[in-house]
Amino acid sequence: MFSWLGKQGGGRERGGASSDVVQTVTGGLRDLYLRKLLPLEEHYRFHDFHSPALEEADFENKPMVLLVGQYSTGKTTFIRFFLSLVTAGQRCPDKFDRDSFQRCFLMRFIKISDSVEEVTSTIMCLSLHPLSPFSHPYFRFMCSQLPNQVLKSISIIDSPGILSGEKQRISRGYDFCQVLQWFAERVDRIILLFDAHKLDISDEFSEAIKSFRGQDDKIRVVLNKADQVDTQQLMRVYGALMWSLGKVINTPEVLRVYIGSFWSHPLRNTENRRLFEAEAQDLFKDIQSLPQKAAVRKLNDLIKRARLAKVHAYIISYLKKEMPSVFGKENKKKELISRLPEIYIQLQREYHISAGDFPEVKKMQELLETCDFTKFHSLKPKLIEAVDNMLANKIASLMSLIRQEESNMPTEMVHGGAFDGTMAGPFGQGYGEGAKEGADEDEWVVAKDKPAYDEIFYTLSPINGKISGINAKKEMVTSKLPNSVLGKIWKLADCDGDGMLDEEEFALAKHLIKIKLDGYELPGTLPSHLVPPSHRKPFQTAE
Repeated sequence: MFSWLGKQGGGRERGGASSDVVQTVTGGLRDLYLRKLLPLEEHYRFHDFHSPALEEADFENKPMVLLVGQYSTGKTTFIRFFLSLVTAGQRCPDKFDRDSFQRCFLMRFIKISDSVEEVTSTIMCLSLHPLSPFSHPYFRFMCSQLPNQVLKSISIIDSPGILSGEKQRISRGYDFCQVLQWFAERVDRIILLFDAHKLDISDEFSEAIKSFRGQDDKIRVVLNKADQVDTQQLMRVYGALMWSLGKVINTPEVLRVYIGSFWSHPLRNTENRRLFEAEAQDLFKDIQSLPQKAAVRKLNDLIKRARLAKVHAYIISYLKKEMPSVFGKENKKKELISRLPEIYIQLQREYHISAGDFPEVKKMQELLETCDFTKFHSLKPKLIEAVDNMLANKIASLMSLIRQEESNMPTEMVHGGAFDGTMAGPFGQGYGEGAKEGADEDEWVVAKDKPAYDEIFYTLSPINGKISGINAKKEMVTSKLPNSVLGKIWKLADCDGDGMLDEEEFALAKHLIKIKLDGYELPGTLPSHLVPPSHRKPFQTAE
């Protein structure tokens, strides 16, 4: 494998029992692969057809994020935004050679003066031989070593921008889609970036997306530069994007699309600011969860690889069995290659295999053209049984260890950069909005609208300063909110639980209705700053 991280994987950052569990899972996966799966792969030349053999770094590296998109969609700016690179001491190169992959990662915190030694030790960890078939003067990798908190938990890979037209695909000199596929099998998240002004999916971009077949669960879509269009245009752009993606990505689930403007400059159009903030927060949460889900991702990838290796063994052994011993070998080979779709169906029925586990027919036919079928091996049941045992029994024990880690250890999250800017303080998502409005003010936030609410209150025939539930309902239903929502508002507003509302409780109910009508969510329990002044001491005592 391309071992950029070597032994500096994200799991090493943790200590104590959590680190022990991670190392047990990592070691278990590596041991299962070497003892159970690798012999099957080598016996049936799996690595010549699908993917190079896994190496130690495949099991030990920290979560990786791959960015893919056409030119000028803002990939490098997206990285700078997430890492919050705004100082001279934290510079991420803005431009790279058109056919180079950028790798941003950090093995540990370093000082600027130590960067040379750190990069030297990093280069010594590199293992490029699995990608040697793509070797070309224009196929290069560039490393950016940054002392950044975010990169302690994840690594970022920036791919070359994709242009439209046949000329670019030919001029690369290497199979761009094959390189993307190699990365896709090893990363934890694939982010496809689109520009709100340029939604066309070029032929090469379409092929690049198709190369992620089987990795659909890793794909997320970002519609960038969405602040450059108004709301009406944005709705059209979003619809057009979903229609275009539906023609390229063949999956029953709808892809998650994050809409926003991912850079540090002022928004050009602020009418969708709340939407952009909510979408950015969702994307932050998705990326922040990667360290916690890394072990599960590696486990799932090993399972997918094992299933493909089994299918490959059945295909190769079948072709071997059908070959004549003496005459007509070349003609039989051509016949078998042309009949490969029928062979797939036959193997599906014979071994009860899902059609989704089989490799792409066209690609397999192309690879078989150069092979000598007489050198293939016959089916070896013991190798198949070893993999079946691994999938049925060994994997389950590792899954229990992962669940143990998730239940007993604190959640591991990505910190630093743009992630810290959205967690706390007045610029955190939802701060000072909805039910959180007035949280840092001394005056009761409902008081500013209370005179208007009082006028309504005294038209509802209060008795001894309170209105009954029946009278309150007559006013509350005019909001046209569902009864389930109004019932929750009543429960929050009736602070003393007497089944009636005084003027402060009624004002609170109207305030909560306004919050819901403005598009905000209601709190699960009433925040202390919303408790009516006359109810605060009894309410807090009851708590």
